[in-house]
Amino acid sequence: MSRETFLKWLTRQQIFLGTEESQAYLGGEPIFFDSKAKENFIRLLHLKSKRLKIRIFAYCLMDNHYHLILQNLSLKLSDFMKELNGHFGMYYRKRVGGKGYVFQNRFKSTLIQNDNYLKIAIAYVLLNPTRKGIIKNIYNYKWSSISEYFKDEASDIVDNKYVEGLFGSENEFNEFLKMWSGKELPVQETRLVDILGEKSFIDIAMKKFNRRVHKGGSKRKRKKDYIFEDADKVIEEFEKAKGIKVSELDGSFQYNKRLRLELLVLLKDRAGLKYSEIISYKPFKSLKLPSLGQLYKRMKKKTNN
Repeated sequence: MSRETFLKWLTRQQIFLGTEESQAYLGGEPIFFDSKAKENFIRLLHLKSKRLKIRIFAYCLMDNHYHLILQNLSLKLSDFMKELNGHFGMYYRKRVGGKGYVFQNRFKSTLIQNDNYLKIAIAYVLLNPTRKGIIKNIYNYKWSSISEYFKDEASDIVDNKYVEGLFGSENEFNEFLKMWSGKELPVQETRLVDILGEKSFIDIAMKKFNRRVHKGGSKRKRKKDYIFEDADKVIEEFEKAKGIKVSELDGSFQYNKRLRLELLVLLKDRAGLKYSEIISYKPFKSLKLPSLGQLYKRMKKKTNN
């Protein structure tokens, strides 16, 4: 089993893939040596991510490396990185001269298990300039996506609206950044890939992947092959535990509303359903799609307190 095959399978499960590209100084000079070079790289990031359908959540440029948090929606991550680094390399050589690759090392990838760990990864990337002692206030750093969040319009480069939904409010976003200031990523190393998440997660994923490979594998996406649990099984267990049918959760009573929120969290966390899938279930049909995200975050916050 190759690492690339395993990663492609995981991204089909809608797991986030964060990448960090590092590069040592070339001849004592930084790669992103002035504002014009940084602006050119950000322009390329915008163009390549749109063309190859790579979803960007956060980025940060330093003088000699950069960080990206992304989702490999198109499964063209290798093409994306090759074009991004290659085209910037040509720009660098045109301005500076010399020969050879500018980015000489393969990009480093870290698998991100879920939204909770995605928040940690985003904070880590955005806080990089303060962690390196370059600047005290990250909002004064021009070369990251920090200024893209919690503004009226959608960003051209990052999916700022999704990130805003993760944190809930600008105040919670800032508090989370303060909490993670100076901390390192709790990355777990495995045989195939580094992971930001629970150690047991990668073991479960590998078992499911190996089972699928040994059975010959189907090109169709099957729910039983997913890392997440089957939604029908989650609902069945919920009904037994609560002594109520899901079809009876109409939101008429406060208790039913509470149970509906609990079910929402289970379908999102354990079954891995999208909000557009959850809203098709009877208890949620009376709700508006955008409200599900806020209800989910409100319920998660209550349970975590």
